[in-house]
Amino acid sequence: MNLFKSKEEAVKLLLKAIVSNDRARKTLTKKFENWLHNKLLKDNKFGRPEAVQEDKFLILKALLRCAERNIERGYFSKDFARRTIDTLVKGAFMHGAKDATRAYEEKYGYGPPSFLVLSPTKACNLHCLGCYASSDPHSSEKLPFDVARRILKEGHDLLGIRFIVISGGEPLMYRDSGKGLLDLVEEFNDMFFLMFTNGTLISKHTARRMAKLGNITPAISVEGYELETDLRRGKGVFKKILRAFENLREAGVPFGISVTATRSNVNVLLTDEFYDYYFIEQGASYMWMFQYMPIGRDISLNLMPTPEERMKLYWQWRKMLEEREYFVADFWNSGVVSNGCIAYGRPGGYFYIDWNGNVTPCVFVPYYKDNIIEIYRRGGTLIDALMSDFMKKGREWQFNYAYFKPASEMGNLLMPCSIRDHYLNFKRIALETGAKPEDGAAAVAIKDENYEKGMARYDEELRKLTEDIWKKKFLKLQEEKTGAA
Repeated sequence: MNLFKSKEEAVKLLLKAIVSNDRARKTLTKKFENWLHNKLLKDNKFGRPEAVQEDKFLILKALLRCAERNIERGYFSKDFARRTIDTLVKGAFMHGAKDATRAYEEKYGYGPPSFLVLSPTKACNLHCLGCYASSDPHSSEKLPFDVARRILKEGHDLLGIRFIVISGGEPLMYRDSGKGLLDLVEEFNDMFFLMFTNGTLISKHTARRMAKLGNITPAISVEGYELETDLRRGKGVFKKILRAFENLREAGVPFGISVTATRSNVNVLLTDEFYDYYFIEQGASYMWMFQYMPIGRDISLNLMPTPEERMKLYWQWRKMLEEREYFVADFWNSGVVSNGCIAYGRPGGYFYIDWNGNVTPCVFVPYYKDNIIEIYRRGGTLIDALMSDFMKKGREWQFNYAYFKPASEMGNLLMPCSIRDHYLNFKRIALETGAKPEDGAAAVAIKDENYEKGMARYDEELRKLTEDIWKKKFLKLQEEKTGAA
């Protein structure tokens, strides 16, 4: 690797060789895995517990395995894979925008977020039970195209962001000034986009355009199989999703699955067959799992998986990672691989902008201080949206809880979420900083005593279930090495 100008360039070339060289792929993959393992375990500048670093290696190894499998099956075209290496791997994972990152660090004392989530429209062609965004076909809220473009440009230029997540509403319904989402994706062709979608609008034409662009992957929402999906999303939706899978496989566009775990479908998600079906039979390259958050339409604490069910999902996640090598990321149970909560514009984390321009810490935190359209009217920039007292206090909590802590003092990363796992602390910060509710449901929730008691009770029960696992599994190696108590 010394023959190259940088280690990043060497790794990029090695990954492209893995994609292109069918005969040497397994040998080259093993070489890359060895490099990755050494980097995570030896180049551990923040001193994370070794077991945490091992989990990061396992999840990245699983991502590589899934991509490799689908390249060999022709579901992930080699041209698309090479574009992914240029955008996602180099730009996002290898910090391709070092000048912007360095300038931000020098000014604020810590790094910028690595990505942002943008919901350009609230409109959706479905009307799903318990939708976090309360979307439906009649929703008219959307961002002007020039505002969406400016958000991406400032993210690119001022924060060095090269990875964008698109949510909604249904992103493929977004239209403004005669343009849609894929026009943004085409314009910002050195950024990589992950789009959460219900999948029903991914026609053969749309899939072919995605393949031509080469810098967008759809994560398609399911609730289980046909029964569970149609029950929540509407009759016939699952069959449309299967057609979308077929269109994407044919075009060579890698796709993933997005699933919301609730008490209604948790038993399905605890079976190995569920994961085999999507990864092996359908050809998914990744899976995001969201545990139901009591926000949005028809709030119900009773839809949340119980703390005991959450722990069962944790062990199932580990099994799929270690034994099946499936890339599954559970945004609560996988907190160890993200160094905890990634909201509030944390270094390496993200923040969220909705269809009204409201800037919130997280897709699942329906409270905000600033609106990006108003900031622009005042002559500000995207960075100003990250500097409200609400955002700063959220980052301060993250830093003090785990992010900047020595391994032996880190908070329990099996309870990473600021609002879900530490609700009383979150509510205190929101009220102290005057954060505004994003909608009527959020306004009711933060004043509801029963909601507060239910969330607090959940957190305490979860703490009892996870504390020993965190201490014994994740801190044990570090304690043995350092003698920390």
